[in-house]
Amino acid sequence: MAFELKQNLKLSQQLIMTPQLQQAIKLLQLSRMEMIDVINQEMEENPLLEDAPADEYDETERNHGSEEGKTPEREELRGIERTEEITGEGDGKEEFDWNSYLEDYGTFGTTYDRSDGEAPNWDNVLTEKSTLTDHLMWQLKLSRLTEQEMRVGEQIIGNLDANGYLAASIEEIAGLENVSEKDVETVLKKIQEFDPPGIAARNLQECLLIQVKMLGIQNQLVEAIIQDHMKDLEIKNYNHISRKNKVPVDDVFQAVMIISNMDPRPGSVYNEEKIQAIIPDVYVFKSGDDYKIVLNDDGLPRLRISNFYKEIMGNVKGDSNSESGRKYIRERVQSATWLIKSIQQRQRTIYKVAESIVRHQREFFDRGINYLKPLVLRDIAYDVEMHESTISRVVTNKYMYTPRGIFELKYFFSSSIQRKSGEAIASKSVKEEIRRVIGAEDPLHPYSDQEIVSILESKGIKIARRTVAKYREMMNILPSSRRRRYF
Repeated sequence: MAFELKQNLKLSQQLIMTPQLQQAIKLLQLSRMEMIDVINQEMEENPLLEDAPADEYDETERNHGSEEGKTPEREELRGIERTEEITGEGDGKEEFDWNSYLEDYGTFGTTYDRSDGEAPNWDNVLTEKSTLTDHLMWQLKLSRLTEQEMRVGEQIIGNLDANGYLAASIEEIAGLENVSEKDVETVLKKIQEFDPPGIAARNLQECLLIQVKMLGIQNQLVEAIIQDHMKDLEIKNYNHISRKNKVPVDDVFQAVMIISNMDPRPGSVYNEEKIQAIIPDVYVFKSGDDYKIVLNDDGLPRLRISNFYKEIMGNVKGDSNSESGRKYIRERVQSATWLIKSIQQRQRTIYKVAESIVRHQREFFDRGINYLKPLVLRDIAYDVEMHESTISRVVTNKYMYTPRGIFELKYFFSSSIQRKSGEAIASKSVKEEIRRVIGAEDPLHPYSDQEIVSILESKGIKIARRTVAKYREMMNILPSSRRRRYF
């Protein structure tokens, strides 16, 4: 069989994502904080990028928006020419009293007069919250322990989780410190006497028993319930506890009240995370009978191309080294231009999506959550003439400030449930209605899921019992048997 070489022409189409498109997609799905980090990183890597003052940036935006159809060469020159010339003023050569400057201005931007000697001491302003480890180590160092016991104690404290429970076994700690398990048990008993009560327990049962001992509670029924009836306590089977211990149910109620006032997570008070304030990406304000949408640009660097490199490009000569320098500057100009355009495109896309959401959910903004309409990504995509994947990226980790509060953009999207009248209602509105019904129930006789179904049907909402159960679990609401209170 003979082999031969042939040349054939073949025409085909394929989708290729350009670097500009990849960058635009990446920026679109970033949160606000991630966006700021990316911009700051680009400013560090690209010397042509700089943060322009607000007034100069606004002027640049107006000029940039009025020009279309520019070639890359013209784009490069325009990006440089539209910046302000460097005059050389304010170069730091003039006389300046730095000592007075540092004395007059505090770290937090507040001006103090130190002439009277009554300025606040920064040591009284700056504070650091004590952690659980710090609190326990402070007590450990005040204890009368040998050097070996101190090492074991540090190992135990270092193996406590965020709730204050011992995450390592006695055998593991003994192996790490090369001591006997009995020695570890001895030190553990001493640490379990530290504050907060119940610390360094190995399980919930031991945690509660330690608190009974530390609080000096003289009640045998309390100890019996903790030791032998934790399952009954969880499901509130108080009658079974009463029969097993041969005591009245009222005594069981009193013992349960004592247990319920104990802390099952003694270490959590020292490990509370700092509340992170949400900075919205979009503001929606009521103006008469209409709503105005404003993008939040505060904190975002206003990028422009530095005019310093215009002088460099004008002064370099035509040798090979100069040509490589010009090539580098052209590449950096192109990279900076792509980034600026991508950021502008991102902001325009967020504005369009926010505008469409406000248009679709007008009744929610006017009247509240009960009037939230069913909405899917396809509806917004059709309205703004974009792909659903683009809308999905826009609403991820983006927040909107509204007269009703701050919401993630994803909040306005929900599936629909049919009313008896045939109209659709958003699933989030149904969840809120379920929450409202459960919040108004009698704690001694809570509503079952089937009773909630009947109440919703009386309000015109047709829903299945299993759907009520699913929504209740999504909202972390216990079933009626667990919600019932006996006292």
